[in-house]
Amino acid sequence: MLISFFTALREAQVPVSLREYLTLCDALARDLAQKSVEDFYYLARAALVKDERNLDKFDRVFGTVFKGLEPGEDISQKANIPEDWLRKLAEKYLTDEEKKQIEALGWDKLMETLKQRLEEQKGRHQGGNKWIGTAGTSPFGAYGYHPEGIRIGQDGNRNFRAVKVWDKRDFRDLDGDEELGPRNMKLALRRLRKLARTGAAEELDLDGTISATARQGFLDLRLRPERRNAVKVLLLLDIGGSMDWHVAQVEQLFAAARCEFKHLEHFYFHNCLYEGVWKSNTRRHAEKTSTWDLLHTFPHDYKLIFVGDAAMSPYEIVMEGGSVEHMNEEPGKVWLERALACWPQAVWLNPTPETHWPYTQSIGMVQRIMENRMFPLTLEGLEAAMRELTR
Repeated sequence: MLISFFTALREAQVPVSLREYLTLCDALARDLAQKSVEDFYYLARAALVKDERNLDKFDRVFGTVFKGLEPGEDISQKANIPEDWLRKLAEKYLTDEEKKQIEALGWDKLMETLKQRLEEQKGRHQGGNKWIGTAGTSPFGAYGYHPEGIRIGQDGNRNFRAVKVWDKRDFRDLDGDEELGPRNMKLALRRLRKLARTGAAEELDLDGTISATARQGFLDLRLRPERRNAVKVLLLLDIGGSMDWHVAQVEQLFAAARCEFKHLEHFYFHNCLYEGVWKSNTRRHAEKTSTWDLLHTFPHDYKLIFVGDAAMSPYEIVMEGGSVEHMNEEPGKVWLERALACWPQAVWLNPTPETHWPYTQSIGMVQRIMENRMFPLTLEGLEAAMRELTR
């Protein structure tokens, strides 16, 4: 079993040597795993993996080789069908051909039609293609399908097609205390360091003390300010919606940034930058910061880092009122350009794999606004972004 595990790791291009394999065997002989699958996993990972880049490969191989050792679930629990599944049985599922036959109305027609429906509709509807309802092909409602619609009364994304969401949405703050897994992410951010001695003189200057003592003929202690990273960073984080898939990855970046930068300010936005940002997601509807105030508060020497998947309706970027959540007076593109004019040293970090970018129109639009300063949220992408910010 261990030999097959060893060979599977080598086939997955995890650089495991015979010496490391023998170390694992010796640890098992000493009963360090204590006959626990979980303890064996951590023991094997510590003995066989030398680089954090290979942790994901190791996990996939471990799950494949030892999946039979995981405790099984009670079959009776699997038989319990959740109530919300039963409620959604009435949802209408369409083939790709049927979806192509449903035409988008366009922004102006969509908003005009919604106003008419609100004035005319008197009751609840389900399964239709006109009224505000559920499980149909109407552009208004929940749990249905339309290429461009307004989502009303649905608990989350399903098709990522809504151009507006007619609900109050609650997001969660990123955890700045999240323990960073890949240490290399911190190392990549250190490329943006600019050390300077600022603040009170609290650190012993050993060379200065020796020189002054020799010169004076008695002990003359000299102190100096501690060297700190003088780089100032403004971090704008997309939160909610499709970014829910990337929370763990962005939390690791957020934790690393808080460790590396003394002068770090962060704010949240949703999908695109508009006239307001916020510090706390639990109070984002009550306590917003004007983006104008942001532009006039932080000087031009701040480095601006956007973090988001840039996946949204194109209307959110180029249309007045195009925001998915509110009626914005100016398009998102205008605010992005103002931010870039205020902080010329700026990059956009995208957690979506770079190979997927061409399939989302809004990503290409944001990339052009950023003048191709969009980078994937990978170790290589982080290093390239930090090099861009130090130019």
